[in-house]
Amino acid sequence: MSYYRTFRGFFRIIFSLVFRWQVIGREHIPKEGPVILCANHISLWDPPLLGSGIERMVNFMAKEELFRIPVIGFLITKFGAFPVKRGAGDRAAIRTTLKLLEEGKIFGIFPEGTRSKTGEVGEGMPGVAMFALKSQALVIPVAIIGPYRLFRPIKIVYGEPIDLTRLREAKSSADTLKETSDLIMDHIRNLRNQHRS
Repeated sequence: MSYYRTFRGFFRIIFSLVFRWQVIGREHIPKEGPVILCANHISLWDPPLLGSGIERMVNFMAKEELFRIPVIGFLITKFGAFPVKRGAGDRAAIRTTLKLLEEGKIFGIFPEGTRSKTGEVGEGMPGVAMFALKSQALVIPVAIIGPYRLFRPIKIVYGEPIDLTRLREAKSSADTLKETSDLIMDHIRNLRNQHRS
């Protein structure tokens, strides 16, 4: 955790001085208990931004190739990342995620699965819905409003938790996953639209 705090402090300096960041909605993050942060994805800066905006540690999936790069692998591990095989259902990464949530930790995910080329919020992958429905974690939409430009404001907005009671009680199906994913993305999209200026 000490490494994490050090890196977070470093990124907070960058975001404050270089990008003049604005953090909105920190009060929506509970002080304890499992949380899934679901954010739109526009830049490689997004993971450290998502984690730097709050006090609790945020855990992420990162493509396994990054962990083979000596310095990068060390740094992202200390910043709360764990490996995932992209393009396939990685059972180990799924188990790791669900275990983190069972332990009451925070998991950050970018449901689109890749960076948006247009800056608009796209469709979510079914993985985020699976984690949301298989856990009892609070699901919090997060809007990242860019672009990242030197000395231009970047906003990160943490929204209110999404009520998934009905969907968690529904029969598990592809339709339920799709509805859950769409609901999460709609909340991210609405949050982004509300705070654009």
